Parts: sequence; structure tokens; C-alpha cells
Amino acid sequence: MASALLVPVEEYLRSAEKPVPDYIDGMLRPRSMPTYKHGKMQFRVGLLINRLGMGFEAIPEQTVQLREGKYLVPDVAVQRLSELQQPYPTRPVHLCVEVLSPDDRFSDTVAKCEDYHAWGVPFCWIIDPEKKRAWEYRPLDRPHEVGPGGQMQAGEISLTFGDLFAGF
Repeated sequence: MASALLVPVEEYLRSAEKPVPDYIDGMLRPRSMPTYKHGKMQFRVGLLINRLGMGFEAIPEQTVQLREGKYLVPDVAVQRLSELQQPYPTRPVHLCVEVLSPDDRFSDTVAKCEDYHAWGVPFCWIIDPEKKRAWEYRPLDRPHEVGPGGQMQAGEISLTFGDLFAGF
């Protein structure tokens, strides 16, 4: 039986590996290689939220520290401007967005959102740019699919399904 090589947290935080893996107690958990539509959706979500002018900033692939030894990388992390944390958040952010790549498993993405919720993040969105599907996910609930004509909500943040998928 092969043993896993543990990576010191300092080495993980210095790494330039792309896509940046998640880090859990010395173990690297690879993230899927983003596709064109994945990257386009990350950019679009960030642009739409940042243009709202509601006191939030959306940052793509910003590492967040859930606890000592546990770092995850949401596709988009949304923080209130009044509560910006640098170099990476160590307190829960307002919204984490996960964009599915073709080889991502929905159940794994939901589990990652459950980690965000356990940390204290009140809102998670899961977006599938390939199939043009989107879900809101709140603590103690199940992912709720938002269909065409609907809106993605995260407190004061609201994006229409149409705006989200325009150009896809």
C-alpha cells in the first residue's frame, strides 16, 4: 500500500501550481482543469457582481482558510468591501461560487459547498456553464435549481439567469 506524501502548508501557500489545488491537512486535492466556458463563467459572475456597486467584491480563485490546515479555492469568492481580508479570507465570506467543469461530479461540488457552510458561508452557488444550469445552496437545505426566468440570490446580491448565461 502506497503512503501519501504530506505537503507542508508553507509549501502549499508558495506554490504556483495551476489550477490551485485544495489543501486538507497536508494532502493536496486536485481541482478540475477549467475549460473555456468554465473560465468565461468565472469572469462573468465576477464582472456582474462587481458591477452591481452594492459594496461587494468578487474575486476568482481566491484561496480561503477554513481552519488551520484546511484551505479551499472557490471559483469565485465574494466578500463585503467593508470586510475584505488579505492575503486570503480566514473568516467566512458572503458567497462562494463553484463553476462545474465537464469532469466535476455534482456530489463532490455539493460536499465542498457543505464545507463552506460549516465554516459559516451563508450562500453558495453552483453553476454548470456547459448545460446552462444553476443552483443556489443555503445551509441546512438542499441545492435549489434556478431555471430560465429565475434569479440567483445571495442576500442583497441578485443576478438573473438570463444575465448569467448571456453569450453561452
